[in-house]
Amino acid sequence: MIMGTNRIYTHDGREYHLQVEDLGVDASSFEVRVYDQGCVLWRKRVSYAGVLAQKLAKLELEEALHALMEKTLLTVEVAIAKGRLA
Repeated sequence: MIMGTNRIYTHDGREYHLQVEDLGVDASSFEVRVYDQGCVLWRKRVSYAGVLAQKLAKLELEEALHALMEKTLLTVEVAIAKGRLA
């Protein structure tokens, strides 16, 4: 599947490292982690079983998983901005 993605999100003078790692089709999930100064601040496993159940072609499946990862990262960024993960 998709290896994952990393990004730095800066808010209120702090840099948060956001990481998404695909755990594979067998787990049918990915894990999102937020690091603050090298320490894990928050983590969550997100299932993508619903996406797999759609039986999409490989390219469409990868696009759907990438979109789910991006949506999840945007949700995490909003949570950080609102002070829910600090």
